[in-house]
Amino acid sequence: MAQPKGTVVLAYSGGLDTSCILVWLKEEGYTVIAYLANIGQKEDFEAARKKALALGAKKVYIEDISKEFVEEFIWPAVQANALYEDRYLLGTALARPCIARKLVQIAQREGAQYVAHGATGKGNDQVRFELTCYALCPNIKVVAPWRLPEFYQRFPGRRELMDYAKKHGIPVPVTPQTPWSMDENLMHISSYLSHLFTAYRVMFRGGILTLADPAHPPSLSLPSSAGVPVKVTNVGDGASRVEALELFVYLNEIAGKHGVGRIDIVENRFVGMKSRGIYETPAGTILYHAHLDIEAFTMDREVRKIKQGLSLKFSELVYNGFWHSPEGEFVRQCIGRSQEGVTGTVRLSVFKGQVYILGRESPRSLYNEELVSMNVQGDYEPADATGFININSLRLKEYHRLQSKVTLKQDE
Repeated sequence: MAQPKGTVVLAYSGGLDTSCILVWLKEEGYTVIAYLANIGQKEDFEAARKKALALGAKKVYIEDISKEFVEEFIWPAVQANALYEDRYLLGTALARPCIARKLVQIAQREGAQYVAHGATGKGNDQVRFELTCYALCPNIKVVAPWRLPEFYQRFPGRRELMDYAKKHGIPVPVTPQTPWSMDENLMHISSYLSHLFTAYRVMFRGGILTLADPAHPPSLSLPSSAGVPVKVTNVGDGASRVEALELFVYLNEIAGKHGVGRIDIVENRFVGMKSRGIYETPAGTILYHAHLDIEAFTMDREVRKIKQGLSLKFSELVYNGFWHSPEGEFVRQCIGRSQEGVTGTVRLSVFKGQVYILGRESPRSLYNEELVSMNVQGDYEPADATGFININSLRLKEYHRLQSKVTLKQDE
């Protein structure tokens, strides 16, 4: 047995990697405290606790962080209309700083010098976990087994890890033939594959897409205040939810039944490689479309242009792991300021994987029906448009006039 090295708090999931890592850390001389975050995944947490203790953990923390995940991480993403590379709603990327924040808090509570995680050396999560840990506790030391030669040379693949698990009596829920890894939280389910053509239907929360009631797609009323949803009402049966976590869970349930938020993409990881990701983000997709609609309805055009640039930066920072950074905090504050007038109600329906906006209303609406109408002149003088067009055409006329001169000279 190795010399004692101190106490390490391990971000533990109960799966193959972190179960083996727990035992390996003990072999290396660490006293291991396991931390399992309840972030909305379907999990037998008591069974996970017993398993960690049986594998040698000195103590097990199971922390329910679902509420703070919604209110402190998902809501800012909704306000931002956050979307990485035009499609990914950042479910995993948003969860990691929330999980890692609690990891640091437990380490400080226990007086542990070390924290550890099971993220691989090729992915984004190692960056997200560690940047959060170092930002919140600069003196913490991170043990990342998948980046240590003594670990990855001993376990070059999943088969070797499975053999280690078998040797040490570690029960694991996967087989060496499983071609993907999965991650679930309240925001989404993600699956990552090493190749591009594996069928993915079995990976989704609802399995193969079947419609709950194709003849009567649900219609929802979704009011928001300052860019954050405050209530959801099912127009059909009158059911409603107000509290943030309950509201989000309900939207997941409704949208999940209709296959909303399923995408299959190839994305660019922060570390510099492309990967295939399959995501299912039901509630997040509804909220993205609803917020986009009410924001366009209530926000000044030029403010919105600036805010769109901030949204791109927000998404990049979150994806790359810079939630707890000066620039991340600055961008979130700017976006929050832009949302003060984003208040109103969107009516929408979900059907066959799609979100359909049915209507919207807001006391902060910038839409003037009389001004835009073709039947009423309103407070607008059509003749003014002539000067507007002339001024804007001046640049175009001059550009093409000069281009024509250059072309003529070249032809001579």
